[in-house]
Amino acid sequence: MSSIETIYCYHCRQHHPREEMRQIETKGGKKWRCIKSIVATRIPSAQRDAFGKTVSAINTSENQARVKARLDAERLVGGR
Repeated sequence: MSSIETIYCYHCRQHHPREEMRQIETKGGKKWRCIKSIVATRIPSAQRDAFGKTVSAINTSENQARVKARLDAERLVGGR
């Protein structure tokens, strides 16, 4: 088990080591955000869009892998 503390980034929806996170003030209160996403907002919109698409692709891929693993497990248990 890892002793590294991770925190959830509300912006990119992933967990990061605490050292890579900053707490920022939003309309809804203080939230944690990764440094990478903070820096990404300071670059031109075309590059920001590319960053967002990369994050979305990663999230989609991870979700598809989870669904596939769950379906495979159900097939094994169901004997299909």
